[in-house]
Amino acid sequence: MSMTQQATPAVGTPPASGPGKEKDGRTQQRSLALRLLARPEVGVFLGALAVLIFFLVMAPTLRQGSSMSTVLYQSSTIGIMVLPVALLMIGGEFDLSSGVAPVASALTASMTAFQLTLNVWVGVIAALAVSLAIGFFNGWLLVKTGLPSFLVTLGTFMGLQGVNLAVTKLVTGNVATDNISDMDGFDQAKALFASSFNVGGVDVKITVLWWLAFAALATWVLLRTKYGNWIFAVGGNKDSARAVGVPVNFTKISLFMLVGFGAWFVGMHNLFQYNTVQSGEGVGNELIYIAAAVVGGCLLTGGYGTIIGPVFGAFMFGLVQLGIVYAGWNPDWFKTFLGVMLVGATLVNLWVRKQATRR
Repeated sequence: MSMTQQATPAVGTPPASGPGKEKDGRTQQRSLALRLLARPEVGVFLGALAVLIFFLVMAPTLRQGSSMSTVLYQSSTIGIMVLPVALLMIGGEFDLSSGVAPVASALTASMTAFQLTLNVWVGVIAALAVSLAIGFFNGWLLVKTGLPSFLVTLGTFMGLQGVNLAVTKLVTGNVATDNISDMDGFDQAKALFASSFNVGGVDVKITVLWWLAFAALATWVLLRTKYGNWIFAVGGNKDSARAVGVPVNFTKISLFMLVGFGAWFVGMHNLFQYNTVQSGEGVGNELIYIAAAVVGGCLLTGGYGTIIGPVFGAFMFGLVQLGIVYAGWNPDWFKTFLGVMLVGATLVNLWVRKQATRR
């Protein structure tokens, strides 16, 4: 419409407010709704809230403070690993060895300390070195060969699974490590990795605090630092990122090493929580970590995601794992839930991305 037409209303007639403004108002409201939907953590928060309400109704035991504390504990052991896995996925890669890596870390610490009769802190440091080395190897092999992370980490997964079992049997003569609860340094390490504190008469595991602290730190790094920008850049398009000076190789390798750090921490918790390690554990956990990150809004293609979303994703998975038990159902239904949520979350994420990019 021309300027002349807009500037010549009838004398004494107020300018037509009409349909144009109403449409603009509706557009603004719709844009606000879409902006909320475009936040991946909003959808998974609503999903987790719905699942929580469902199990509070179906499993009255869950309403007890001790039960909710157990749910938070279960969620934290998942969530601590989901955080670096989510960062790695935003960076365009994923790690299939993340399930057995915590076991490898715990085995290293336990056997180093027990077999060499050393303070357990020596084993803890040795385990950290091994975990970071595994992450470095995954990242280095990826950037040097150009192989997909699926193939690289699948090989690492199978290798670690075999090494965990074979070395444990060779050293201890069993599939489990020896009890280290009476060794020097155990109590101090347990206080750091596997202690509890009381809140209103309910014992809460320290891993819950570590989980929230790591989540806050990861959120700050992702959204407020240059390194966070690098993660999004290499996940979106590594060639374009390299062209503008982003250290792609460093970013990829360091992300895999962050997964190694997460594996070390979870491995140490498991070791000092149970005093011993079963060498065959961990298989399949990598799928839970990846699924929780996807449910939380991270795309398998990289370049998109948050940390808060995977936090709610981990909470949802921990809630369902125990909610099914509290409701008296067959625990095998959890795997069905895992599959349905993974496919459903992928479809929702694609829809949200389309809505967020529409003008």
